[in-house]
Amino acid sequence: MSFAVWAPNARTVSVLGDWNGWDERRNVMLPRGGGIWEAFVPGIGDGAAYKLRLVGPDRSRADKADPFAFRSELPPRTASVVSALGHEWGDAAWLEQRAAGDAAREPWSIYEVHLGSWRRVPEEGDRFLSYREAAPLLAAHARSLGFTHVELMPVMEHPFYGSWGYQTTGYFAPTARYGPPEDLMYLIDHLHQQGLGVILDWVPSHFPDDAHGLAYFDGTHLYEHDDRRQRIHPDWKSHIFNYDRHEVRSFLLSNARFWIERYHADALRVDAVASMLRLDYSRPPGTWVPNRFGGNENLGAIEFLRLLNAHLAAELPGVVTIAEESHAWPQVTGPVHTGGLGFGMKWDLGWMHDTLDHLRRDPVHRRWHHGELTFRTMYAHTERFVLPLSHDEVSQGKGSLVDRFPGDAWQKLATLRLLFAYQQAQPGKKLVFQGSELAQWREWNHDASLDWHLLDDPAHAGVARCLADLNRLLRSEPALHERDFDPAGFEWADHRDAEHGVLGILRHAASPGGAPVLIVLNFTPVVQHDYRLGVPHGGHWREVLNTDAREYGGSGAGNAGGVDAEAVPAHGRDRSLRLVLPPLGALFLRPAP
Repeated sequence: MSFAVWAPNARTVSVLGDWNGWDERRNVMLPRGGGIWEAFVPGIGDGAAYKLRLVGPDRSRADKADPFAFRSELPPRTASVVSALGHEWGDAAWLEQRAAGDAAREPWSIYEVHLGSWRRVPEEGDRFLSYREAAPLLAAHARSLGFTHVELMPVMEHPFYGSWGYQTTGYFAPTARYGPPEDLMYLIDHLHQQGLGVILDWVPSHFPDDAHGLAYFDGTHLYEHDDRRQRIHPDWKSHIFNYDRHEVRSFLLSNARFWIERYHADALRVDAVASMLRLDYSRPPGTWVPNRFGGNENLGAIEFLRLLNAHLAAELPGVVTIAEESHAWPQVTGPVHTGGLGFGMKWDLGWMHDTLDHLRRDPVHRRWHHGELTFRTMYAHTERFVLPLSHDEVSQGKGSLVDRFPGDAWQKLATLRLLFAYQQAQPGKKLVFQGSELAQWREWNHDASLDWHLLDDPAHAGVARCLADLNRLLRSEPALHERDFDPAGFEWADHRDAEHGVLGILRHAASPGGAPVLIVLNFTPVVQHDYRLGVPHGGHWREVLNTDAREYGGSGAGNAGGVDAEAVPAHGRDRSLRLVLPPLGALFLRPAP
């Protein structure tokens, strides 16, 4: 096996392994220029555990995991493991389709998953499912719910399970908690063959200070900044990459390509972008270092992100990068050549906060806060947005989605169905975290499986069935996805009826002759009879989905499958519908062919 590592300030570097008794004198690495050390060790192969012993310029010794290792030991052990990464892929048709596709015009409904808590094996000490065991179960569940993609919270090796993977030490090694690297390849391959895209969470923003990790790697601050004001992340007490170093940018860029090329990831969701972009992120005045122009922009991080996105777009067509950016940085998804960062999509955290704030309110008070539902149109097409209902909203004391809503159990479940419908009605791609489809009452716990028994309850099974039908409607109706990023795809039917807590939304297709879809949402718990709403077309409007249907656990209030437009002007249109609006419910209607 050949070993190589970048450690420009080390005095000596050795490979220690279970084959040489962990003796630093047996396999000494040699300098090859540019700060690279190399060694060839004969007679070892897959499965050999090893570390690198580095003697720093101050003669300090540190045993480090290999930053470029493809495999790690099972935590809490921390050695690297030799791996050749062999897998016979069967997803060529998927990759060909991806390269020819256009994500902006395609339906994206993402199921976010934490592999350690999605499903466990209680009969065997509540152990994790392996990547290989999870593959058929996860694919079947995601397909049954109509999702188009599965997003895996970070699967890169991390020493602290409770970090959910966001404190990465093995940037090129999938966590051994769920099996060897080849099994993760099998999982992704299987999802592709079942028609599901795969998004990987990726964390180029910070890394932990564990002794075997990147921190103080060669006896100096190599991957991170020297200055503590730039080095330590105040929120997570982790280390921040020094993006001004070409070698650090190269490490991260190579890592991004690695997960796409070797593991066939379709997209990378880039974590904590806001913290990368701002030198004063979470820092009070006087505790941060301005850039060379005196500003708070992290110029090295901006350059790195533009390089990353421009490179991936040019070299890997069809691959998407998704930014978690929470501070309204301009042009996050704008092209690099116009001054943007070049991401393919961005999480819309403003929509998430406004919507959940509104639905937490007693329905009696919602009329005074109607703008929480309508404000999004002021910025909805400034970026290419994903609407996330993510793990962050069901953790850290926030409770579950369904249990934060007011009212009795029936009203809570109805409100959750309404939330899913409102999410689908808005322009943008969609994301739902595991357990929300079950209407799980308790907060997500990373140490326990989801409450799958809830699906035995017809009311909870009805929520899952409703979400599945919403996802299928998203896929079948071009008006609901083709123009997610085009202002011409969205129109208010009526947004002013705060008194009755009603919104009317029209979504328009890009395809010639594509039918519009009308969505009417009632944010009150009362049935509203004879509700008149103007529409752009006459004829019969078919009710294609009603979240209050009895098969979803609703009351069954609705319009008997459809309603004819009448020559009665309303909302600036010549024709209108007279509707029955279900309580805490949403209607999806389209003109009959």
